[in-house]
Formats: sequence, C-alpha cells, structure tokens
Amino acid sequence: MERIGKRPADALLLAVQVLIVSLGVALLFSASHYYAERVFHDPYYLLKRQIAWILVGALACFFAARAPLELVRRLTPLILGLSFALSLAVFLPGIGHPLLGARRWLFIGGLSIEPSEFAKPALALYLASILAKKQERINDPLNSLVPPLLVVLAFAAVVYFQKDFSTAVFMLVIALCMLLMAQVRLLYFILLSALFLPLGGMLLFTQAYRVQRLVAFFNPLADPSGSGYQVSAARGALASGGLWGAGLGRGLKSLGGLPEAHSDFIFAVIGEETGFLGALFLLFLFVLFAWRGYSIALHSEEEYTTYLAFGLTTTIFLQVLLNIAVVAGMVPATGIPLPLVSAGGSCLVATLLMGGLLLNLSRQAPAGR
Repeated sequence: MERIGKRPADALLLAVQVLIVSLGVALLFSASHYYAERVFHDPYYLLKRQIAWILVGALACFFAARAPLELVRRLTPLILGLSFALSLAVFLPGIGHPLLGARRWLFIGGLSIEPSEFAKPALALYLASILAKKQERINDPLNSLVPPLLVVLAFAAVVYFQKDFSTAVFMLVIALCMLLMAQVRLLYFILLSALFLPLGGMLLFTQAYRVQRLVAFFNPLADPSGSGYQVSAARGALASGGLWGAGLGRGLKSLGGLPEAHSDFIFAVIGEETGFLGALFLLFLFVLFAWRGYSIALHSEEEYTTYLAFGLTTTIFLQVLLNIAVVAGMVPATGIPLPLVSAGGSCLVATLLMGGLLLNLSRQAPAGR
C-alpha cells in the first residue's frame, strides 16, 4: 500500500486507543473470571477470546490506517453491499440462529459475528461519501436526502427484525447527526421527526420485553426480581464503589450478582471495583478520544474527510455515552456494549477498524491542528 502523505498519524489518538484497550483487558478479566469459570470451566476463557479479537482488530486498525482514502471511498458501495448481505444472512438457516430471543449473530466455524456492528462503520463511510458528493444540492430533498435515508432505513429495518430495536434507532440517530453536520435545513428534521417519532413509539410497544424495560426504567421496584433487577443491581454496584472502589477482582457484582457483568453492564463492575475516580478516568479517556476525533473533523480540508471523521467519532462516542447512561439508570436498557472494553469480538473489531480510519484521516488534516 502507498504511503499517505508525510505527516504521521495522530499520536495522542493512537495512545488513547491503546490505553483504553489495555485497561479493558484487565477490567474484562476482573468482571468475567467467575462467569467464565462457571460456564466454560476456565476463568481465562473470555480473556483469551478477547485478546484474540484484539489481535484481529489491531490488524484491521493497521490496514484501515494505511489504506489510501481514495481506494476506501471507491470501495464504499462494495463495503455497504457486503455489510447489508451479512445483516440479511442472520435469517438464513444453518448460519443464523436465534439466541436470547434475538437473531443477530452469524455462527461460522465456532465463531459468532454480529453484522450490525460492522454496519455502523459501513453507514458512516456511505453517508460521508454521498453527503460530500451532493453537498451543493444538499437542500434538494429528492436528490440529496431521500437516497441516503432509504439506505439507512433499509439497514435499520433489517436490524429491527433481528430483534435489535436499540441498534436500529442508534443507526437512525447517527444518520441524523451526520445530516446535521452537512447543514441540512432544520425544517427537514422537523418533518422527519414528525414521521419517525410516532412510528418509533408504535414499534416500541410491539414487544412485551421492550415494555418491561421501559417500566423497569421508570420504576425498577415494580418488578425487583425480574425486569427491574438488572437496573437496580447496576445502580447498586456504582453506588457501592464509593470514591476509590473495592479493588480489581474484589467486586461482588462480578460474582453472579449482575447479569451481563462482562458485557453490556461492565461499567457497573468498573464503578464498583475502581470507584468514582476509576470510572471517571475511563470516561476521561473516551472524552479525549472524542476530542481528537472531532478535532480531525473540524480541521479537515475536504468535506468527505470532515463528514467521515465526524461520523466515525460520533458512532463510537455516542455508544459510550449510551452504555454509561444505561448503567447509571438514565435511559432504559439497550443492549449496546461499551466499546473497546465489553466482551465481544464484533464490537471490538469494528471499533478498532473505525479507530484506524480516524488515524488515517488524521494524516490528511493540516499540520498544527
């Protein structure tokens, strides 16, 4: 692959990613060793899987950071089509199997892949490309807004039928954020909100488990041993950590007291074991990551690189904020993991891939940004 310019990649952005991943390995082991011992008879099982996925993600990050951007842009339609095909493949017998009431994963050769995680960077690439291409006609809805909205709605619909309502909504939110960045007229957002908000409300109440999550959010004590248990346990873990925490490996919630303690609710274990200061430090690292990503977007000289850096950064950082908000009881449970920390190969590799693209984009920004 050809060298990209003479400027090095953003060293601070790279250092932050490495530090978050490194801390994530230690935090994941602390949160998962009991579960792994009980389920897989090996306390290191999830840790070893996570390290293997980190190696895959690091390779993806390297190639994404070195690939010529023009090549990436030319391949975007292929990337988008492949991502959509993988999202549909979960409905095929043999490779797609329902798990925990949802059909979100592909099972190939003993590995499980969640295609919706790779749809996020694919949509960011597509939206950045088409918005930059149609920038001069951005306020012509038929030519500039309808095509990307139809693509995003197609992805969101497929993910919705996988029983992943929160990720479908997340995709729509990211698309709206990128349209705002492209300076689309506010009137169009009002019209879209008038259409999608009632539709989203109706879809929210079509499944009993979504209603139960909503009730648990407003009143966890209404069903303390059922739908409200996870919310109450997560809040209790955060509160019990105090300022300094109980210490790594000494938390009680990782010992079976909190479902999905190694995955979607790992931030609760982090709060319990490292305290307010430890949780705040991890959040600070993500804020630092977002600052560098948005700085790349604001200082980029081309519209495409601006939109892509903004879309990738928002995709990662908004997921972080949403995960933390769920654990803190600020929003209903969503099932969205904490990037670079939660157990799960698909989210980890997709996030490192997006991080690599941001490093690539940082080479294009003017020196002294």
